[in-house]
Amino acid sequence: MAAFSRQVLDWHRLIPLTWACITRQVPHLGEQRRTTASLLRKLTTASNGGFIKESSCVRSSNSVQEPECRKNPVQCLLKEQRTPVEQGSMLLERVIGSLQDMGFSNAHINELLSVQPGANPQQLLDTISELILLGLNPEPVFVALKKSPQLLKLPIKQMRKRSSYLRKLGLGEGKLKRVLSCCPEIFTMLQQDIDGTVRLLKEKCLFTVQQVTRILHSCPFVLREDLGQLEYKFQYAYFRMGISHPDIVKSEYLQYPLNKIKQRHIYLERLGRYQTPDKKGQTQILNPLVKNILRVSEAEFLARTACTSVEEFEVFKKLLAREEEESESGTSDGKRASLDEEEGDGEEEDEEEEDDDDEDDDEEQ
Repeated sequence: MAAFSRQVLDWHRLIPLTWACITRQVPHLGEQRRTTASLLRKLTTASNGGFIKESSCVRSSNSVQEPECRKNPVQCLLKEQRTPVEQGSMLLERVIGSLQDMGFSNAHINELLSVQPGANPQQLLDTISELILLGLNPEPVFVALKKSPQLLKLPIKQMRKRSSYLRKLGLGEGKLKRVLSCCPEIFTMLQQDIDGTVRLLKEKCLFTVQQVTRILHSCPFVLREDLGQLEYKFQYAYFRMGISHPDIVKSEYLQYPLNKIKQRHIYLERLGRYQTPDKKGQTQILNPLVKNILRVSEAEFLARTACTSVEEFEVFKKLLAREEEESESGTSDGKRASLDEEEGDGEEEDEEEEDDDDEDDDEEQ
């Protein structure tokens, strides 16, 4: 019992020593508690509209300083933002780099950028990209945009829609080069105008789909031509000259003016060097090929095909022009005469009706 009492006394003497040791190891424990409470009060004040002041007791001499962007992200974001001038120059650099990758020279790029000063470089890049996707090389694209700067004003959606339509007509994969050089307004024309030309060639002229594609590729001027004039030109070739559909396509007949066609054909016909085939397609003489009539110069035509002089052909053209004027005036006079006859017949009928009415009145009296 006495031994147990001595152990209890020893424990009581150890407790103050233990607390003293702990106090020596953590000398600033109370100060840290006071600091934590102080920080909480400052944070509460800042959330209510106050400001937080940096405390020396929080940051030690060994602490690492935080980055500037983490301390003030708004100011860092403003530094990263660029002015509109800088953004425009970056866009221009990117567009120029893309055009160089496509194969455009620096001279071409400078001229393209000056076609419409102040235009959006991105729209220029989008338009050129659509033309390149159709199979065109940089040179024809450059020529087309120089001829028709209005292409740069087209919305990119309309450009893509027209490109898709031209592919359906068979004018993709590089076949659009000639069409675009001769008729760049194919992208700005109304859809119904193009449909009307295609429908005329298919339904009234009876060309096949492949032949229509070849006509649009080799004779893109048909897109500009009046539909009535185009139909008459085909009928003149098919019925008057006896040219078949494949020969019309192969000779690129539809690209030539009707006046030139008639002058050379009728001149050969009156010289006895051309004959209209019969119903079986046969002739008593061998007609010259269409390419030797239309695809050669006037000097070569007269020397090799007609075998006459320039003076004779000039006289013939004047006589032919006079004949056509007289025929047109005769047609107009004939129309007037027929109208006059119809009016005269109407007046005679009215007079006869009046005479019949007078006779009926006399009989009644």
